Amino acid sequence: MNMTLSEIDLTELHSSIENLVAEDKFSGSVLVARHGEVLYKHAFGMASKGNSIPNRTDTKFNLGSLNKSFTAVSIMKLAQDGLLHVNDLIGKYLPHFPPELANKITIHQLLTHTSGAGLYWNDKFKARFTSLKTVNDYIPLFIEDPLLFEPGTMWAYSNSGYIILGAIIEAVSGKDYFEFVQEHVYTPANMHNSDCYDLEYDVPNLATGYTRLGTEEGGPWRNNVFLHVVKGGPAGGGYSTVADLLQFDIALRANKLLSPEWTNLATTDKFKSFGPDMQMQYGYGFMDVNKQGERIIGHNGGFPGVSALLNMYMNSGFTLAVLSNYDPDRGIIGVHQKFEELLFGNESA
Repeated sequence: MNMTLSEIDLTELHSSIENLVAEDKFSGSVLVARHGEVLYKHAFGMASKGNSIPNRTDTKFNLGSLNKSFTAVSIMKLAQDGLLHVNDLIGKYLPHFPPELANKITIHQLLTHTSGAGLYWNDKFKARFTSLKTVNDYIPLFIEDPLLFEPGTMWAYSNSGYIILGAIIEAVSGKDYFEFVQEHVYTPANMHNSDCYDLEYDVPNLATGYTRLGTEEGGPWRNNVFLHVVKGGPAGGGYSTVADLLQFDIALRANKLLSPEWTNLATTDKFKSFGPDMQMQYGYGFMDVNKQGERIIGHNGGFPGVSALLNMYMNSGFTLAVLSNYDPDRGIIGVHQKFEELLFGNESA
């Protein structure tokens, strides 16, 4: 990384994003900051195509799996307070779970996607996804499914695992998951426009997601209203703004959410012990990547009509927050790549 770089060429970044917008590959909001100071914040495209409502820099976008970082911080808060241990078996807190889960899986394995629990996007989910609103609503979707592998032996991305973490948060704290995250993440981080909103009720300034899933390129965009759950949860599906994601970054780095020890534990790669062939670089709800002398922590999220990215560049102090109401394989990748090209040089492309 060019450590003498004091500012990224934001004009070039903006021009690159405008090109993506002109090709109808990006719609959303982009923020770049350094040491918590906003250097660039712009919105592009439409929050509602049918109603001709443009995206704004304070528009709330679906986060997809980026919510997992908030769930992980909540678990770490309970651990920091001595109310649980990450190496505990989940049966200690969820004794009613089947023995295959309760007596085999640890909280550490849930956090790192090494539990063997899979994804709940099954036939049960398809039949009920419009009525899922609480953590307990999700449990029957996967509670009887066999594990994909012996816990701790492999890695497989698991939304079911993060639902279980949400259930543990409720069991240990005695509070509703959403209430706990509000109290211990959103409020102390000054994230006033973030939540897992109940979409049966009107939410001001919320972007509608648009997808090409099931349509041909160049055809009409399809909204994702009937593809997505009514209310997100511990595994993803909440909403936020790029400004709130910066607030989360600031609070995390300043140890306002967790102590320095527990922040470090949450954000440090846990897969080095798996050997040099393991390509995964993931802590507890955060990726932890080293690239050209820069350490990058954060998370992303994706779903039809949903694309989100929060990258915290820990050495240089930069923050990149990108939220889009287009598919993950469209412009958000281009925005990310252009930013890192400017940060690291063309060799990063």
